[in-house]
Amino acid sequence: MADIYLETGKKKVFAGSLDWPGWGRFGKSEEEAIEALAAYGARYEPIATAAGYSFPAAPRLNVVERVPGTATTEFGAPDGHPAADGSAVTAAVAGRHTKLLRAAWAAFDAYAAIAPESLRKGPRGGGRDRDKMIGHVIETESAYARKIGVKHRPPALEDRAAVDALRDDVIATLGRTSDGGPLTDNGWTARYAARRFVWHVLDHLWEMEDRSA
Repeated sequence: MADIYLETGKKKVFAGSLDWPGWGRFGKSEEEAIEALAAYGARYEPIATAAGYSFPAAPRLNVVERVPGTATTEFGAPDGHPAADGSAVTAAVAGRHTKLLRAAWAAFDAYAAIAPESLRKGPRGGGRDRDKMIGHVIETESAYARKIGVKHRPPALEDRAAVDALRDDVIATLGRTSDGGPLTDNGWTARYAARRFVWHVLDHLWEMEDRSA
């Protein structure tokens, strides 16, 4: 069984796992969102395995909480804050978060290294090509990092040392225990941050894979 929460906006519903950061998908209804989440379990499993965890095959999804969505939800990014986000983060939970985030980064970087520079356009001709997508992920991580008290200038795509320094500081911060409160003033809790970081990396990894076909 996997505990999930539902984040409901006006036009979109996000279904997200509480125990597996980054495993989350959208739909136009609760049913569609849950179906999409279940379908993406097979794509999340390699990330869990790479992090050293055994991902359950076809787990039964148990909705434990429903939260209101925001304008960010409608844009396509998870922004809901279930009550579980305020739970204390033990050393074991922090380790789980950082291992899964490292695995997501490794998978994204490995695929980006072999993906074609030009990616297939979406149905309306939209979508970033490979290098712009990589740059977007890195720039967004710099913005996310500020929400946990980590301040770096957005690294240039080709500046690997700066990218690694940013990510190392994120890992150091998320790797600490916490009482469940925001990690900085007006910032994010560790549990929400882990979910948002991993989701964003995986969302673009899977987009890159799909648009390379």
